[in-house]
Amino acid sequence: MKQKETLLNIRLNGDKIELSDILIDEMGDNHVSTSVDTPLREDAFAKTDDEKIAEIELHFKAIMETLGLDLNDDSLRGTPKRVAKMYVQEIFSGLNPANKPNVALFENKYKYNEMLVEKNISFYSNCEHHFVPIIGKAHLAYISNGKVIGLSKLNRLVQFYAKRPQVQERLTMQIGKDLQKVLGTDDVAIVIDAKHLCVASRGVEDDTSSTITAFYGGKFKEEKTKNEFLKYLEIKTEF
Repeated sequence: MKQKETLLNIRLNGDKIELSDILIDEMGDNHVSTSVDTPLREDAFAKTDDEKIAEIELHFKAIMETLGLDLNDDSLRGTPKRVAKMYVQEIFSGLNPANKPNVALFENKYKYNEMLVEKNISFYSNCEHHFVPIIGKAHLAYISNGKVIGLSKLNRLVQFYAKRPQVQERLTMQIGKDLQKVLGTDDVAIVIDAKHLCVASRGVEDDTSSTITAFYGGKFKEEKTKNEFLKYLEIKTEF
């Protein structure tokens, strides 16, 4: 017998359904992630951004035409190009490492050795299973081991990893591990609370639920430190 890739066929009302199609649908609805690293081909950056935009424009035009839309209409005519530019230059720009923000570290001259928390960092991402938005807030904390990072860089780091097809668990891990690497310390914590439109606008169509994921490293694995961090998240900071 060959590998488990062998397809089992089901006949229903005379139509053939491949089991692989069923498994693919279930994987998307069950929010499955395959790795911590974003799956990229080796030739992911062989084409320039302009070349990618031109190709995506053609493909998206074909999708719209397949759906039956009239691209001669003034409102729709420019949509394929707009979507292509949006994909490459905006919502999926985090796929390209060249767009990663430069992170400068500074000496901790204040000798501030307590927890630093940056919370309510808004981000927009896209579910890699259905390519619809994930909208949420990230809360980050770290304890300096001699270096500190500019506050805005924490926001930019979140946005960089959010701007790619994502699974929330992977997004949380990518931010956490990179922040540990940048700061040179394991003492990093992240909590992400997000709403998934693949849940809200399709499938189960539940627009009230949200998903919470967390990453705790170093001292944040200790209950006292973890609880201190979570207490800070309860403080109202609206001005």
